[in-house]
Amino acid sequence: MDELLRQAITVLRGMWKRRWLGIVVAWIVGLASVVTVLAIPDKYEASARIFVDTQSILRPLMSGLVTQPNVDQQVMMLSRTLITRPNVEKLIRMADLDLKIQSKAERETLIETLTASLKINNTSRDNIYTITYRDTQPESAKRVVQSLVSIFVESNLGDARKDTESARKFLDKEIAGYEKKLEEAEARLKEFKMRNMATQSAEGKDYFTRISAAGALLEQSKLELREAEQSRDTLKRHIVGDEPSLVPNVGQESIAGISVPEIDARIDALQRNLDALLQRYTEKHPDVVSARRLVKELEDQKRQEIADRRKAALANPAASLSSSPVHQQLRITLSEAEANVAALRTRVAEYQSRYNHLAESAKMMPQIEAEFTQLNRDYEINKKNYEQLVQRRESASMGSEMENTAGVDFRLIDPPRASPKPVAPNRALFLPLTLLLALAAGVAATFAASQLRPVFFDARSLREASGLPLLGTVSLLSDESRKRGERKDMIRFAAACVSLIGAYGAGLLALFLLSVRNA
Repeated sequence: MDELLRQAITVLRGMWKRRWLGIVVAWIVGLASVVTVLAIPDKYEASARIFVDTQSILRPLMSGLVTQPNVDQQVMMLSRTLITRPNVEKLIRMADLDLKIQSKAERETLIETLTASLKINNTSRDNIYTITYRDTQPESAKRVVQSLVSIFVESNLGDARKDTESARKFLDKEIAGYEKKLEEAEARLKEFKMRNMATQSAEGKDYFTRISAAGALLEQSKLELREAEQSRDTLKRHIVGDEPSLVPNVGQESIAGISVPEIDARIDALQRNLDALLQRYTEKHPDVVSARRLVKELEDQKRQEIADRRKAALANPAASLSSSPVHQQLRITLSEAEANVAALRTRVAEYQSRYNHLAESAKMMPQIEAEFTQLNRDYEINKKNYEQLVQRRESASMGSEMENTAGVDFRLIDPPRASPKPVAPNRALFLPLTLLLALAAGVAATFAASQLRPVFFDARSLREASGLPLLGTVSLLSDESRKRGERKDMIRFAAACVSLIGAYGAGLLALFLLSVRNA
């Protein structure tokens, strides 16, 4: 620590030795910096405020029906991308800044200066944008701001509309592509259905359900055929005499099992009518009593008819059998039974053929169903994408129409206006900074001089620097005249420092008085 303190004291003594050099450098740097600050031209600021109204009553009403872009974000992006080279070049022409341009280099310099100087600030909560620009000429700054306001308002989200048109063209292209895919898929489905028309059912049943239904119909028809054959064989036995009891014995009074077709039909009809009446009325109802009376009369008539036939059969059995209406009716019934058996055999053969064909074709059904499923899946996917694209295109079209109807409204709150007083440079701030700069330059000059041409103030420093043995030191005794000279030198140095600070103070006072008078 003592060594560091000794070295610091040595450096400070060396700088004090070069103090006049430092004060001269401070005066020179101070004067140069003051002249530089005073030579900076005054700049005037022009500004304008714009309110962008992005709210519309149509937006909440059309929510969910149309594709609504984020208008606030678009306006913010427009403000951030407004200061571009094409817009700046347009701005130069609108503000007549190109009248003094003599070369391409000057034009490039002007473009770079404008790009760096133009400022657009906004408050995202209120959608208020402030455009500012500084120039040495207030009228020129005002024209630049006015031109930029015009460009900002005229833009009116034109790029967003171009994006909407591009999106619509893209959707039209994709819809045309999917429409073609749908037509091809429909053609493949149509060809598949025509090729496999025999495997399809109008009721919408699947193939195996149809096989089961065909098998059930086949079994039902076989059962009906067996029943018809049994009925036919029974009729044959009655006719050929296997069961020769067509007419009972004379002594039998019962008429059960004996058929008289004309009377039996009437009795059956009356019996059905009687059953229907009994469901609605009681036994004592007149209609029920009348129906029972008619049934009894027909049974008596049938009994009389059977008795007459019995008498005739006893007189001539063979003739009566062949000429009997019952025998004739049995033959007619047998013919009908034969025709019914033949029809049922044809039906059984047809059902058997259908069943065999379906059973044979069932082996190909898994492959056919897999192919149909694949075709139907591709068709459904293309159809779904097509419908979604059409819906989005209509939504985009409605959104574009809504934007045209309820677009963004630009309102100029504060028109372009240039400040009557210069806003830059801030000389009241720069002048004290130049004083600090001058003092720092003076200190730096004394430090550099002390290091370039060092002075030894003690024997130790000399011995360490030379590396030689030191035999002794000689001290300087100051007389009164030398002391007076040192005091005068100190006074002159203090006066130089005070005059430097005083000059800065006087300059700041004059600047303050001048600004107050101009105000």
